[in-house]
Amino acid sequence: MSGPEDFRLHERLNADTIGLGNSPLCEIRLMNDSAWPWVLLVPAVAGVREIYQLPADQQHQLVRESSALSEAMMDVFGGDKMNVAALGNMVPQLHIHHIVRFEGDPAWPGPVWGTQAPVPYTDQELELVRNRLGPVLLELRSGV
Repeated sequence: MSGPEDFRLHERLNADTIGLGNSPLCEIRLMNDSAWPWVLLVPAVAGVREIYQLPADQQHQLVRESSALSEAMMDVFGGDKMNVAALGNMVPQLHIHHIVRFEGDPAWPGPVWGTQAPVPYTDQELELVRNRLGPVLLELRSGV
């Protein structure tokens, strides 16, 4: 397996998301769609498509980071359901979606994909989301 120096974020993830920082294992990315609180964890490991391809210690770290992010997002945004998924049908690079869902949101109860065109964040909305997620981003950076 390649080292972190070989890791490159997939161009589609780079185009569709906004960087929020890094944890010990992952790049933390905000989906540039203000319709839903939606954050991705992208393990900074080259050539990995599936969770089982990570060494056991990295699998455990990913679960810790994902759980901490999920709990904090639900606390911050007060959703009805947290959707966590690693689909990879469009982007083969391993990335884990964390989407806060609300009963009655534009896609409820179905998946968010393809429901509507993305609504990019304004600068003010982006600043607000960064501030709201600030404590969990600090926690994730420290290794959870």
